[in-house]
Amino acid sequence: MRELMGKQISQGKKGALAQNKNGTGQARELENSVCLSIVGAVDTLGGSWQASPTLEDVRKLTSNILGSLGFESGGFHGRVVQPVRGSKVSHSGNKLPSAEILELWRNADAVCFDVDSTVCLGEGIDELADFCGAGKAVAEWTARAMGGSVPFEEALAARLSLFSPSLSQVQDCLEQRPPRLSPGIQELVEKLKANKKHVYLISGGFRQMINPVASILGIHQENIFANQLLFGSSGEFIGFDKNEPTSRSGGKATAVQQIRNVHGYKTLAMVGDGATDLEARRPGGADLFICYAGVQFREPVAAKADWLIFYFKDIINSLG
Repeated sequence: MRELMGKQISQGKKGALAQNKNGTGQARELENSVCLSIVGAVDTLGGSWQASPTLEDVRKLTSNILGSLGFESGGFHGRVVQPVRGSKVSHSGNKLPSAEILELWRNADAVCFDVDSTVCLGEGIDELADFCGAGKAVAEWTARAMGGSVPFEEALAARLSLFSPSLSQVQDCLEQRPPRLSPGIQELVEKLKANKKHVYLISGGFRQMINPVASILGIHQENIFANQLLFGSSGEFIGFDKNEPTSRSGGKATAVQQIRNVHGYKTLAMVGDGATDLEARRPGGADLFICYAGVQFREPVAAKADWLIFYFKDIINSLG
């Protein structure tokens, strides 16, 4: 994998350095260096990618690593790499969990995971929209929804209205673009289950796209809380099930509360990247919120997390 990525990165270097001699080339050089380091680390660890990662997959992780060091990744967008004021470095206090948080994590009876940009590298609705030709417009709405600036139900309806996916398009998308799992998630789920902890998937995404992910991870269908796309008799899109709790703001918190009430868990943890995941940490809901920023770093969410991580290895190792 290192050799393949090295060739791709080498080709990218020439283009980047030719684009801009005033800084973009330097930015790309730094990104390329980190890219190769990530690839080397994955190779050394035996590889925890579900499938062979693309260069873009590695660049997404690179961007977050640079950000955690206090740099803005400028090579992707033609800007110089430079320190960012109030960057992720300011959240170093929750990168190292307190003894209390560690105890809650180790004693959790159940762990609930967000799916998009947490269990998986991409955002399911963005992937589907891109497949249907409306990727950019939908991705902008997703960013606003995950940052908490727009009510989730409003953003969900607006995004779906932009491309109205048919049943055949959903099926074709799943076949041609199978789920790409985040590095380390399979190992984490396996260890949690080995430690007799119950695992749930709670997502604002769609069951049709999450079911294959659950199958890979060995998570039962009854442990999935997600939205449901609705189709007519000819497979045409007619909407989504608004009765699902995850179809609206505060829905993940409601789902977590339902899980806790039904099963009587003493301690429950939520792992995710967005504002809707953070909402799940409330009385009667999740006892702690772990922000996973290995795919997307959302500063307002990360700042309020009990524990900020960039690698699942961190919480795997802490389980003992």
